[in-house]
Amino acid sequence: MPSSIISVLFLALFVGSSNSSPAPIGSSSFSRRSILRDISTDEIKGDYGVELNVTNFDEVLRETPATYAIVEFFAHWCPACRNYKHHYEKVARLFNGADAVHPGHVLMTRVDCALKINTELCDKFSVSHYPMLFWGKPSKFVGGSWSPNQENSEIRQIDDGRTAERLLNWINKQLGSSYGLDDEKFENENIQANASDAEQIARAIYDVEEATSTAFEIILEHKMIKSETRASLIKFLQLIVAHHPSRRCRKGSAELLVNFDDFYPSETLSNSKEQPIVSGKESVLHDIHICGKEVPRGYWMFCRGSRNDTRGFSCGLWVLLHSLSVRVDSGESEMAFTATCDFIHNFFVCEDCRQHFYEMCSSVSNPIKNTRDFVLWLWNAHNKVNKRLMKDEASLGSGDPKFPKAVWPSKQLCRSCYRSQKTDDDGQIDWDEDEIFKFLVSYYGTTLVSLSKDKEELLNDVSNKVLVKDVVATTNAIVVPIGAAFAIAVASCGFGGLAWFWRSRQKNRKYKHHPLKSI
Repeated sequence: MPSSIISVLFLALFVGSSNSSPAPIGSSSFSRRSILRDISTDEIKGDYGVELNVTNFDEVLRETPATYAIVEFFAHWCPACRNYKHHYEKVARLFNGADAVHPGHVLMTRVDCALKINTELCDKFSVSHYPMLFWGKPSKFVGGSWSPNQENSEIRQIDDGRTAERLLNWINKQLGSSYGLDDEKFENENIQANASDAEQIARAIYDVEEATSTAFEIILEHKMIKSETRASLIKFLQLIVAHHPSRRCRKGSAELLVNFDDFYPSETLSNSKEQPIVSGKESVLHDIHICGKEVPRGYWMFCRGSRNDTRGFSCGLWVLLHSLSVRVDSGESEMAFTATCDFIHNFFVCEDCRQHFYEMCSSVSNPIKNTRDFVLWLWNAHNKVNKRLMKDEASLGSGDPKFPKAVWPSKQLCRSCYRSQKTDDDGQIDWDEDEIFKFLVSYYGTTLVSLSKDKEELLNDVSNKVLVKDVVATTNAIVVPIGAAFAIAVASCGFGGLAWFWRSRQKNRKYKHHPLKSI
């Protein structure tokens, strides 16, 4: 037997028998057999457990949309930990990542205590052996700690999770679920399709972020920023910075907008048919994650379809547009309407959808005078799209059987929105638009963010308010009417903050010194 293999076996046996051995998850212990057993079969490809360290631990757990979190403390040199990773990943793939089978329920993370940077973090949680697992609501881990003698702690040590089967069984007991290791995406899934449950929209805060991130990824991938589209993107970015329901999307889009002239100078765009990127800026551009770089992306919650090819991005984009519409002030409603129409026309890659939407925009003969006009126009446009797609999906069988297209809102969601319980001979509904407006403002406004992990900061983010004024003034190609731009700025902060931030911004335009680089 080669000496290297003997050395590895000796080390494993030594660690397994030592008093300082990698201890169990909980009070049980891993046997030598479990440390040395072959785990090459049923291989799990990729890392689904989210790697954390002291620099991103609080941020990730603060921002995750998941209801619960598991944190595994381990050491990379520990043989038991290396073997246990296979079990942990089998469970993590159910909840984490783009192919998550049951997204949004449990965020599964890992912290390597063998790294010196994490020593203090591991000490805060009294890590006494490896691997060691904890369960709790994500917010309880933020700035939190744990000790064996702590009473009434909302963070719990997982006492029986030494194999994938036992860990998932433990999770199922906490959630009252019946998830299985063999579950596949969009199968064995209890899709929540109860249209009468208005509180479901609160799950969409993550989907609005996902849709925003996806939209800008498409724009970059398809090289869609050109001289004729540059101004419309700037206007829509302004709208997002001022009114996006997610704080991290406001901050990320502000970072992009503040640096927009560096990435896409107007004079260079006008002389080039292709999207230019200034030398040395390409890597920086792709480092700007418009809705936060620390949040695992790739799945939908509120907009999750019962099939892989339904809902998702299109649903998330509609929720984004509605959530923006209810937040604009009346003085900026015309600008917001134009920015939305131009954004879809220039950057939505579904050709038929793009054309239909712009036809609806072009058919508007009277100015959008106030927030109510804009909100109701968008609601009416959405229903027109649904009616058109209802016919197409009925004839082609392409719709989602659990989420068929329908006029909206339903009577279950808003009975007061219907003046009459009957439709006329042409199938038209007698809507009460005053009630519709009140419902939309509540549904896409207050209710949408009601379960946000950071809703106080969503409403009271002073630093972001300063940025709003900065980005409204910073880009030299801005074509928003000055009154509308001023309305956005005034809605967010005072002149003093603008003056201070803008002066400091001009003193140092280098991206590496930008105050939001770490978001």
